[in-house]
Amino acid sequence: MLRTAATRRIGPALTRYRSQFNSQAAFKFTEPPNPKWTYGDGASSQWLDPTIPRKSFDFSKLSSKDTYTLLTSAIVPRPIAFVSTLSADGVPNLAPFSYFSMVGHIPPLVSVSFSLSQKRSKHSRENIVATGQFTVNIISEAFAEAANCTAAEAPADVDEWILSGLTMTPSRFVNPACVRESAVSLECELYFLKDLSPPDQPDLITTTLAVGLIKTAHVHESVLDAEGSAVDVGKLRPISRLGGTTYARLLEGFDLERTSWKAARPAYETILASTTSKGSPAESS
Repeated sequence: MLRTAATRRIGPALTRYRSQFNSQAAFKFTEPPNPKWTYGDGASSQWLDPTIPRKSFDFSKLSSKDTYTLLTSAIVPRPIAFVSTLSADGVPNLAPFSYFSMVGHIPPLVSVSFSLSQKRSKHSRENIVATGQFTVNIISEAFAEAANCTAAEAPADVDEWILSGLTMTPSRFVNPACVRESAVSLECELYFLKDLSPPDQPDLITTTLAVGLIKTAHVHESVLDAEGSAVDVGKLRPISRLGGTTYARLLEGFDLERTSWKAARPAYETILASTTSKGSPAESS
């Protein structure tokens, strides 16, 4: 379904040049972008031609569609929460949301936000408000199309589990099921909920932010690292959202050690002394 939607969008002429999906491609580590970088070097010289101007976007003058297009193409890649909920009367719902992030680890919290419409309610949001429970399941490449199809704005009584062909597996601490095909599932209880409105329309709720307290995590042992304490991203093969109908996969990574102030301080003081001795631009002119 991902391919079908993209095909409709770009047309057959461009679709001909797409390569087939390589399910055997493996995650690998590379050197960092600038392995010889040192303190004070800034960005690579090849980045951002200074002769090209910046274009500014005033969100007070943009339509909601244009705002969505810009932000979802700029804030990338976005992880996807595959959210399983139950209505107050026990009807299951399953849907993906890319307005999703980890909030913190003490306590363990995740956030999911829902964009609302005056025309129709967001079933996942309504279910979380009613029951205070949900599960977040991480989407891997193997069921990308199945997860994507659950984004359809179907009536509340439609069972997305049937539509997708995915499988329920019971949770331990909450009532909504986990997705058996997901290698990582998080059982969550509602910790915080906030309805949000535009500054100039305080009575119009356009977004709901839900923060969930993670009660337990279920991780398929096949995606754990050698120590068994962390997830190996090369084994998890997660997908993420970009702009439009485009999704991304994760195939390369690089390590950068976290800088300590003890290590950075001598370089900082040297750079500062050099800058001071040369004088500021205003003093030099």
